[in-house]
Amino acid sequence: MIHHLDTTTSTNDDARDAKYRHGDIVWAEHQTAGRGQRGHKWLSPEGENLTFTMVVEPRFLPVAEQFLLCEALSVALTDTFAAYGIATRIKWTNDIYADDRKLEGVLIEHSYSGPTLSRTLLGIGINVNQTEFDPSLPNPVSMAQLTGRHYDRREVLETFERCMLARYEQLEHGDREALQRDYRERMYGLGERRTFRYPDGRLTQAVIEGVRSSGELLLRHDDGVLREYLFKEIEFVIEGRNR
Repeated sequence: MIHHLDTTTSTNDDARDAKYRHGDIVWAEHQTAGRGQRGHKWLSPEGENLTFTMVVEPRFLPVAEQFLLCEALSVALTDTFAAYGIATRIKWTNDIYADDRKLEGVLIEHSYSGPTLSRTLLGIGINVNQTEFDPSLPNPVSMAQLTGRHYDRREVLETFERCMLARYEQLEHGDREALQRDYRERMYGLGERRTFRYPDGRLTQAVIEGVRSSGELLLRHDDGVLREYLFKEIEFVIEGRNR
């Protein structure tokens, strides 16, 4: 069920309420304290985009395999954009890109119950109808900019809901190899030599070979060695931009 709010601090904060159960979506027109990965704030003009959180309760999924849920979400987002004729790629770990421009942001927050996940908040912001962005943002783009169309945001949200529940069912029923294959095949820069930055600012170039089921990015460096990196251990450098 979709719960529509006018204003909130953050949809992830609201979605913590136990009244929201598996599959529920909390959608807000305005967030006063929206947040994204790496501590970034998520800012969105009221009435133009989608800012929402989906609640899922993946009690079947071991903590060590939580990246599979990230894969399900990422693939579902590409499915959603494909429904509107927009070709996208997944920039590890879960940014969705059209060419070299970012269409959405994700913040995933887990709760655990012993060795498995118990409740996960999938916080998502999708650039839908916005056509002007803060020039300080590195590389945003919207669905409207890509297609020249104006979208019914509820319809886009309902499309995402269907796509996500289908991918979640795929995960729950154990069809993990197909899910991982789809994620890998849709990876941004797969098979390409790209520039990356380490946390200390050093740059390196490597070919993207894929991702492990546990989430590590696989990079083949110029010395021929295949190395793996966890989130925050390395980041893309895109046309001089910083994320």
